[in-house]
Amino acid sequence: KEVLGEDKLMAILKERELRIYWGTATTGKPHVAYFVPMSKIADFLKAGCEVTILFADLHAYLDNMKAPWELLELRTRYYEQVIKAMLESIGVPLDRLKFVRGTDYQLSKEYTLDVYRLSSVVTQHDAKKAGAEVVKQVEHPLLSGLLYPGLQALDEEYLKVDAQFGGVDQRKIFTFAEKYLPSLGYAKRVHLMNPMVPGLTGSKMSSSEEDSKIDLLDRKEDVKKKLKKAFCEPGNVENNGVLSFIKHVLFPLKSEFVVLREEKWGGNKTYTDYEALEKDFAEQVVHPGDLKNSVEVALNKLLDPIREKFNSPELKKLSSAAYPNPSKAKPGEKGTKNSEPEEVIPSRLDIRVGKVISVEKHPDADSLYVEKIDVGEAEPRTVVSGLVQFVPKEQLQDRLVVLLCNLKPQKMRGVESQGMVLCASSVGEPRQVEPLDPPAGCCAGERVYVEGYEGGEPDEELKPKKKVFEKLQADFRVSEDCVAQWKQRNFLTKLGRVSCKSLKGGTIS
Repeated sequence: KEVLGEDKLMAILKERELRIYWGTATTGKPHVAYFVPMSKIADFLKAGCEVTILFADLHAYLDNMKAPWELLELRTRYYEQVIKAMLESIGVPLDRLKFVRGTDYQLSKEYTLDVYRLSSVVTQHDAKKAGAEVVKQVEHPLLSGLLYPGLQALDEEYLKVDAQFGGVDQRKIFTFAEKYLPSLGYAKRVHLMNPMVPGLTGSKMSSSEEDSKIDLLDRKEDVKKKLKKAFCEPGNVENNGVLSFIKHVLFPLKSEFVVLREEKWGGNKTYTDYEALEKDFAEQVVHPGDLKNSVEVALNKLLDPIREKFNSPELKKLSSAAYPNPSKAKPGEKGTKNSEPEEVIPSRLDIRVGKVISVEKHPDADSLYVEKIDVGEAEPRTVVSGLVQFVPKEQLQDRLVVLLCNLKPQKMRGVESQGMVLCASSVGEPRQVEPLDPPAGCCAGERVYVEGYEGGEPDEELKPKKKVFEKLQADFRVSEDCVAQWKQRNFLTKLGRVSCKSLKGGTIS
C-alpha cells in the first residue's frame, strides 16, 4: 500500500538482494487476516529477498502485558507453529526463511545499552505518538508502552536488515525509526506497508473482537456461523467485510475468485480481477448469500491443512496451554503452582440486561429493595439492592437494568439475592447513584459485554475467594459522555453502548 525510501530500495537492488524482516508480537491468536502479510512474504521470497520473521515476544509483554510473562514461551511456540502452517498452506518454502525470537537478542548487554541510549534522545511525546496505532491505549498507560516503538526501531539494526515490512498501522513507528536510528549512528531503513483488512463486522479485523475475525483453527461450522453474521448488504461495497476479505486475502493468493451458485442463477462465475467482482456486487448481479458461501469454500481450503496440523495431540496441548480458558479449568486447578495463572478478564462476568418486574421494600431493612428481575430465564431472579435512598420505587418498576448474574447467591437480611444491579456512583459528596441503562430496544436476558471481550464463556459462578469481580470492578468507570467502561473499553450490547443519565466520571458498582 505504501513504501517509504523507494530510492534507497532501488539503489540496494542494483548491488544485491534485499534483506527484509516482518515482525509479529505474540499476543492474541493469529487470524485469517495474517494471510495478507504471508502472501507478501511469498512475493518477497519469489523476488529473491532474504526474509526474517521475528516473533516479538518481549513486545507482546510490553504492550500492556497482552501476553503474561509466564505465557511468553508458550505463545511464541504457538505462533511459530501456526505461522509455519500458514506459509505451508500457501506453498511458501520454509527453508529460505529465517525465524528469530526477540528475546534471543533483546536481552543482550549491547541491545539493552542501546535502549538506554535511545531513551536519552527520544521525547515522551514522540514515543507515545509512535505507538498510538499499535500499543493498547489506556487511561493510565504503563511506561512499557513508551519503550515499545524504540525496541521495534532497534530491531532493524540488530537483525541487520535493509527494510522492515508491516501493516499501515505501523507507519508511525516506521517514521519514528527513520527519525531516531540515525541519532545512534545507525542507518535509516526502507519501510513497506500492506493494507489492514477490515473485519467481518466492517471495522478492523482484530484478535480481541471475536465476531470480527475468523481464527485459523476455527471449525468449519464456526466459519459458516461467522460468515453468516458478517455485514454484507446487497449492493453495498462500503465497509463490506466479506468483499474486503476477498480483495485483500483471497485474490492475492490465487489471482482469481470463483463465485459458486446454482445454474438457475447463472451458474459458477470465475473473476480474474477484483474490480469486476465489486462492480457485479454493486449492481446486485452477485447475491450476498452466494458471495458468503463462495468465501466459505475458498477459506476452508486454506484452513484445512492448518487444522490438520494442529489436530496432533502435541499441538492441541500447546494451543490450550498458550491460551488457557479460565472458565474451563478443572476444580482445584486455577491458580495452583502447576497450572497457568488465570486471566482476570471481563468475559468471565455473566452480565445481562434485566427487566424489573416488581419492586418492594425489604421487610427487615429500610435501605433495601427486593426486586423480581427477568433475565431471560424460566423464572425471574430475586435481587436485593441498596437503592432506597437513591432511586424512587416507581423509577425502578418496569425499567431495564444491567445485572451481574454469576455472583454466588447471598442472603441479605434473610432474603437471598441472586444478582447485583450495576449502578453508576458519583465520586464526591453528596453521593448520587443511577442504575446503568442498556440501549433502548434491548430484551431481557441479552448479553452485556466489554468491547474486545465478546468471546469466551463466563464463569458458571464467581468464587468469592478469587475476587474476580472486585479486581475487574476496580477499573470500572463512567466516561465523560456517560458511557460505562472497563479500562476505557465500552460496555456494549448488540444494540450499542451501556450508559447512565448524568454521572460522568463516576465509578460503577
